[in-house]
Amino acid sequence: MRSGRLAAIAAAVLVTTAGTACAAPGGVAGISTLPPAPSASDPATDPAGDPATDPVTATETGPAASAGPSGGPEASPDAIDPASLDPTATPGAAVPKGDPPVRVPPPKLSPFKYVFPVRGCRVTYPRQQAAVPRTTVWAGKGCAFVAPVDGVVHETNTRNRWTASTDRGADRVGRFVTVVGKDGVRYLGGHLDSVGNGIRPGVAVRAGQVLGTVGDSGDGKGGSSGLYFAISWQTSSAYWWVRRGMVDPWSYLDAWMTGNPTLSPGTEVASMRARLGATPRCQAECAAKSTPRPRPTATQPNHQPTPQVTRG
Repeated sequence: MRSGRLAAIAAAVLVTTAGTACAAPGGVAGISTLPPAPSASDPATDPAGDPATDPVTATETGPAASAGPSGGPEASPDAIDPASLDPTATPGAAVPKGDPPVRVPPPKLSPFKYVFPVRGCRVTYPRQQAAVPRTTVWAGKGCAFVAPVDGVVHETNTRNRWTASTDRGADRVGRFVTVVGKDGVRYLGGHLDSVGNGIRPGVAVRAGQVLGTVGDSGDGKGGSSGLYFAISWQTSSAYWWVRRGMVDPWSYLDAWMTGNPTLSPGTEVASMRARLGATPRCQAECAAKSTPRPRPTATQPNHQPTPQVTRG
């Protein structure tokens, strides 16, 4: 009985002594055998601090992300998904439609309005110079040849005088019509199948008015039908080589077909005329073939027929 009481007293003394030793009265540090409580600001002891001290979660480059449901790293709640920046990647996102394009008319380059010289047919034409500055607008036979600009008919030729045996330069374009436009430029349409009714020198015409039909007259005979198209300045019909073309026409044809209908060749034509003169010498395809003249007989006169070219 006595021994039991002594054991209880000894236990009470030990508990009292331990509590007194761990206390720090009056700000004096106490002595304790227990480790200090972890501090939230101490990365070495804070479990949520620097994980580099944790051999399980630390890596060489920094903390490892916590594992996600699939076992991989789980993204931080503050991370931004790049796919969310694309509105088309978000289901249900409405992408606003842009306004329809605004059609801006081409700039007005001259006071004149031009039309393509062949109407109502599919066409092609080369964009490179052959012997002289001109082009052939390939089109079906019978397609309409129209005035490219307002003007006055200058020359017409309704007869096809070209023959392979003579190959005279003045006859090579076959049937043709020339128009001097209000822009001061002369336009030639040759290789025609026919000249339009009422189309004669001095007649005023409007852009797009039919002057004739596409054909293969002249030295185009036997080939594909097409319109011989040339741009020059007004001269006497004696200077036929000027009439057949003095400036390249395809840039203007391109503009009149799909680009700008106010692009005028007037400036280029005036510049070329000033440089070469109003009646320059023929430089290419000038001479006709040399053929022996037949001896005159009682039934065959010794002279060439006068050309039936009419002019204003």
